[in-house]
Amino acid sequence: MQSKEVYIDFDNSIIPWLGKTSKFVDHYLHLRLVHHGLDLSKEQVVVLKKLHDHEGEGLNQNELAFLTNRDKSSLARLLSKMEKKKCIKRIQQFEDKRINHVILTDEGKRVYKKAKRALKELIEAMEMGISEEEKKHLIKILKKVQFNYKQESQVQ
Repeated sequence: MQSKEVYIDFDNSIIPWLGKTSKFVDHYLHLRLVHHGLDLSKEQVVVLKKLHDHEGEGLNQNELAFLTNRDKSSLARLLSKMEKKKCIKRIQQFEDKRINHVILTDEGKRVYKKAKRALKELIEAMEMGISEEEKKHLIKILKKVQFNYKQESQVQ
């Protein structure tokens, strides 16, 4: 018995467009960070932002892993690089030595302040010619895509 070939209109699906857009965002962000004299990866900027959002109290590594959607070991490697750059400090908890609390250093605050300029330029460039209504609609669609992915990944 012959199986019927499955037809996929890949070029007109959202997959390549999401992929291309993600690569453009990554590349342009990298260029903007370099332009501002920053040696940071996108992932490091995300960590700086999350820690900045919790300035004062910081976050433990488990919370940070959850908020940045990273596994614990890759986050640990990322934080080690950031410690070498003196952007963050990990403080071992007295009560439970397995838990590290992560805080922004003064250098991290300075670097994040510069990174925000690069992010602002990126956002302005990406949203040029896009109305507020279009932006809200796109965000709504992307949230649906993420929801669909989460639903599908739970099935498997």
